Amino acid sequence: MSGNQRGLGQWMLIALVIGNIIGSGVFVLPAALAPYGAASLLGWGLSLGGALMLALIYAWLAQIIRNHGGAYAYARHAFGDGVGFLVGWSYWVCVWSANAAIAVAFAGSLGAVWPAATATPLRGALCALGALWICSAISLSGVREAGRTAIVTTLLKLVPLVVFGILGLAWVHVSAYEPFNPTHAPIISATTSVAALTLWAFLGLETATVPTDVVENPQRTVPRATVIGMIIAGVATMLACTVVIGMLPADVLQASAAPMAKAARHVWGDAAGTAIGVVATISCFGALNGWVLLQAQTSLAAAQDGLFPKVFARLDSRGTPWIGLLVSSVLASTLIAANYTRSLVALFTFSILLSTATTLLPYLITVLAWWRIDTKARWWRRAVAVGALIFSVWALIGTGAQPLMWGAVLLLAGLPIYVWQRRAMLRQLPRAP
Repeated sequence: MSGNQRGLGQWMLIALVIGNIIGSGVFVLPAALAPYGAASLLGWGLSLGGALMLALIYAWLAQIIRNHGGAYAYARHAFGDGVGFLVGWSYWVCVWSANAAIAVAFAGSLGAVWPAATATPLRGALCALGALWICSAISLSGVREAGRTAIVTTLLKLVPLVVFGILGLAWVHVSAYEPFNPTHAPIISATTSVAALTLWAFLGLETATVPTDVVENPQRTVPRATVIGMIIAGVATMLACTVVIGMLPADVLQASAAPMAKAARHVWGDAAGTAIGVVATISCFGALNGWVLLQAQTSLAAAQDGLFPKVFARLDSRGTPWIGLLVSSVLASTLIAANYTRSLVALFTFSILLSTATTLLPYLITVLAWWRIDTKARWWRRAVAVGALIFSVWALIGTGAQPLMWGAVLLLAGLPIYVWQRRAMLRQLPRAP
């Protein structure tokens, strides 16, 4: 490709991975994890370990397969068009529905700093839509512009988050983690519940493997960005969330819509709470910028292979698949607009449910694809792959029946498109004389 189309370097890609992982989850998860006390650390540890193993699988595949498209490319290479479409469709739905969730989280964070902006459901929806389309405009201006935005927003949220986590250690009360398992449920059950909750915080570990067609030296850059970005984002997220749980009583945390800001305000005053609210707003905007860039690249790869409509493969003068970008943003906007009468929390939960359900299948099939592709791998890599496979299945089961039902419905919705595209491909084949 031409130079103006290959614009993402090592630092931009690392920033994109970190920015896509650290979004809204880190600022709201402490409230959901508070009932589990110190047992949440076990869930965090398992989730972080599982996510890191998945990141390694993606990194190894990026070294072997030059195709862009991430999980879609790996699934198609290993199992053919049918499974490739299944994964590509599932991940594409995941991305634009995640954008709806992140845009809503942005509106919620902005409302915590500027209450008038989200005083009514309509205002909240308009704020979410505004952020979504600003990020769409940035991506339309070119991948380097989106990459530069990723670097700036990642620094603006990562540095304060790490500083908060380190300084907050001095204000942690050991009693906040007692008893070890306040739920009194079996420790395996409690740990599984925590892992299911923290899964949202690690979505995006695969980010670097999707837009490799616009990455400089992808077989070297992508694996490094995947592993480095996952480690930095994972440790920072786990540290900050765990510190918040130790700074406030569990009943106070559970009742808070912005637990990290509440903890900062409780310890350091109103100015600190407002500052965390601003960081959360920047964090959500940065994550939205990265995921909007991803949504067009996801559909582009499948369209170039003839499995998605060809219109998704059209590029503008900057190398941006602009129709895929606009269609995805319109779908995310529709999801926001169709549910704007709900509260921001309810709309955020609905969008997360939709996104998580459609992410787990690509993760699982990616691990299986690695097993099929890298047949001569060393024993320790196979051990990592076994761990990633177990984690993927465990996470899939742990999400519950409702997400799995949504996932099945969305997969069935894509079947007519696959059948149509297959027929179009068969018609183009030369007929035997």
